[in-house]
Amino acid sequence: MSAQGTIADDHQGAFVGRFALEVEGLKKYFPVRRGLLKRARTEIRAVDGVSFTIKEGETLCLVGESGSGKSTVGRLVLRLIEPTAGSVRLDGHDITYLGREAMRPWRKRMQIVFQDPYASLNPRMTAGRIVAEPLENFPDHTSANMERVTRLFERVGLRAETVNKYPFEFSGGQRQRLGLARALALNPSLIVADEPVSALDVSVQAQVLNLMMDLQDDLKLAYLFISHDLGVVEHIGHRVAVMYLGRIVELAGKEELFARPLHPYTRALLAAAPIPNPRAKKERLVLEGDMPSPAAPPPGCHFHTRCPFACKRCRIEEPFLRDAGHGRQFSCHLDP
Repeated sequence: MSAQGTIADDHQGAFVGRFALEVEGLKKYFPVRRGLLKRARTEIRAVDGVSFTIKEGETLCLVGESGSGKSTVGRLVLRLIEPTAGSVRLDGHDITYLGREAMRPWRKRMQIVFQDPYASLNPRMTAGRIVAEPLENFPDHTSANMERVTRLFERVGLRAETVNKYPFEFSGGQRQRLGLARALALNPSLIVADEPVSALDVSVQAQVLNLMMDLQDDLKLAYLFISHDLGVVEHIGHRVAVMYLGRIVELAGKEELFARPLHPYTRALLAAAPIPNPRAKKERLVLEGDMPSPAAPPPGCHFHTRCPFACKRCRIEEPFLRDAGHGRQFSCHLDP
């Protein structure tokens, strides 16, 4: 059973309070069908045993290269696709295999902010209608009125008089604010943000991220923040889960992970990230080759084909997440 209580930060920055989201052993395998009879010949292991928790008021960032399974995890959490195995608990309730009608009340408790602020808004609807649409889909909601929409506009930094404008009349940053207002309409406890600022200019990114942090402080929102940009992650995250080929290879608090990454893949990602001072010294660790196909992952450690520290054991024995103290985990045969 999830712990109950009021969210707070302890002296080490760890969150205490109840869990907004608990994910355990989550898997998603997509069958690959070939031949005239379209029989499944193999399967793509897009997500392969992912576990994590997020507490009220906390941001967990999922990072990794394209194809690592980050967005698939977000879709599984939101029950937009069905899992192959594992469980998802929202606010202490198992929602993994709920049917369509049973799932409907829980959809109010979790919302998504999409990557593309241009494609995620209906161009034929006014901004006010876009934000009001979730309220119309749940007519039992007591705040389904224009007054509620106006308050949401003001909450995300949009002028109330813009409710009758269409999406093309807004800038990219304003459209993403509109997407945030829509996500907040039903008072969710969890928001999945899938690359929400990657399509925005750097200065606008900072504004949207700061808005998200302010909303989190005020409303105790839990964020599952999916990103490949480590600079963005360092700004908004509390904890970071690094994914590679469908699995989490390192999970740690933001400060600990950026100061002392334990997994070679995490070290390579941080080494590749640009830094403001080009003269500053940083570790040189270059990833060679491409990520293997999730339809044919390598034996042993999935990362050994690109790891500069791989040994014979890495090629034949699969490492599992192990505790490294202070709430951090990593999966590697090497000692930290």
